[in-house]
Amino acid sequence: MASKPSKTSTAIMGAAFLMATSAIGPGFLTQTTVFTKQLGAAFAFVIVITIVIDIAVQLNIWRMITMSQLRAQDLANQLLPGLGYVLAAMIVLGGIAFNTGNIAGAGLGLEVCTGLPTPIGAAMSSVIALIIFWQKDAGYAMDVFTKYMGLMMILLTCYVAFVAHPPVADALLQMVWPGKVSALAIVTIVGGTVGGYISFAGAHRLLEAGITGVANLGKINKGAVSGIVLTGIMRYVLFLAALGVVVQGKFINPANPAASVFKMAAGNMGYFFFGMVMWAASITSVIGASFTAISFIKTFHPAIEAYQKIWVSGFIVLSTGLFEWVGQPVKVLVLAGTVNGFILPLALVIILLAALKYRITPNYRHALWLQIAGWVVVVGMLWMVLKTIKN
Repeated sequence: MASKPSKTSTAIMGAAFLMATSAIGPGFLTQTTVFTKQLGAAFAFVIVITIVIDIAVQLNIWRMITMSQLRAQDLANQLLPGLGYVLAAMIVLGGIAFNTGNIAGAGLGLEVCTGLPTPIGAAMSSVIALIIFWQKDAGYAMDVFTKYMGLMMILLTCYVAFVAHPPVADALLQMVWPGKVSALAIVTIVGGTVGGYISFAGAHRLLEAGITGVANLGKINKGAVSGIVLTGIMRYVLFLAALGVVVQGKFINPANPAASVFKMAAGNMGYFFFGMVMWAASITSVIGASFTAISFIKTFHPAIEAYQKIWVSGFIVLSTGLFEWVGQPVKVLVLAGTVNGFILPLALVIILLAALKYRITPNYRHALWLQIAGWVVVVGMLWMVLKTIKN
């Protein structure tokens, strides 16, 4: 008879799924489909490269936060007083903007599945998120919910990929020998997977669960890698579904590319599955963004820590109110994307500099290869951000 998973292992996998499902939002579905249309089977190589980069990023962040037992904002303030407040402000503002988009995506997903108007579906989804956070053990409820939603998304997309009949052999070949490579696609996918609040969702969840210190390093590494692998599996399966549609020469509607793929691959059932995947991707991103944003300010005042559930609820209600007032937050999402482009290199610089301060982690020495990998990502992301601003 199988033994019941321990609370520690549940929290580790919960952190991995929280990170993964935070990354898999409405933008994830759109970006993956658009780049598959542009690059074809060669996008498989981009996915592999981004998985490697993302693992390096997450190992840097998860290790330093759990070894120092400090949230990212407190780690930043240890390096330079006031820097943590700047980082927290960027995370919270970016989180509000993206949460508005996540609420919109949840409403759209329910509209596809049930026919309910998007604003009503958005309001219902925010209520579900509030119910999860108001459970007695909110952390455990969050772990379980994101885990099952993540698995559902992968399974439904697997079905659509199967019926789309993609050229799997070509996709496997171009994983290692691509016909073309897009630096823009690599940077965009990296930013969408470990940018902004997503970088810290899993690591801050481990702090909440008390999983820290060198004794837990193996489990922490496993959680960080698992989160990225889960995201990579979802992206690869979605890529195969889109590739099957692309090679058949079918038209992908640029207004809603992911929906087009699901519907053209599997008909009306596929369109219903798209609604379920969109809702699951959006509601889990709402949970991840809300939890992580408040975790960035809870250490600034005892009242925030004491009334965390109220602050998280306020964050969700604010995001929902903004969507109901503004409607589709296209301009807000564009601005948030720019902010996220800055957050990843800034956050990584903080982590990498903190790794050099032995007073912060006296019992832990950061691996040299992680330092090197981290600085390579910082330089690459900054170059692309500056190029974007220039253009």
